[in-house]
Amino acid sequence: GGAAPATGPWYQRLDKSPLTPPDWLFAPVWTLIYALTVWSAVLGYGAARTHRERSRVISLFFINAVLNVLWSAAFFTLRRPDWALAEVATLWLSVLVLIGVLWRPAPRAAGLLIPHLLWVSLAAYLNYEVVVRNGPFR
Repeated sequence: GGAAPATGPWYQRLDKSPLTPPDWLFAPVWTLIYALTVWSAVLGYGAARTHRERSRVISLFFINAVLNVLWSAAFFTLRRPDWALAEVATLWLSVLVLIGVLWRPAPRAAGLLIPHLLWVSLAAYLNYEVVVRNGPFR
């Protein structure tokens, strides 16, 4: 999260949904979500019984982390909310897959990811609103 770009004047000038949280809220929310995700990964890894299951859990968390970075890069670095909107569906799905994979062996680990799923759902809606209110992007 520390590598995430500052929002800057470009973001501030965008026409955004009235449901957009204040800027100061994003850092603590993402810090909490990342802490819960790490806790979930530790519990999920601990619940895995075989090397193959542990590899699967780590791979799914890695994919999710990469998708989080890609969304930020598309939206803020490349300034392409339209590309970010296409990518956020994959990010959302990656959280849902993690919850599904962890549900039986580690229900607490799965539950710890629900705030992430909800936040990405909100982010997808807000991203959509930016695209509709400000597009097209070049």
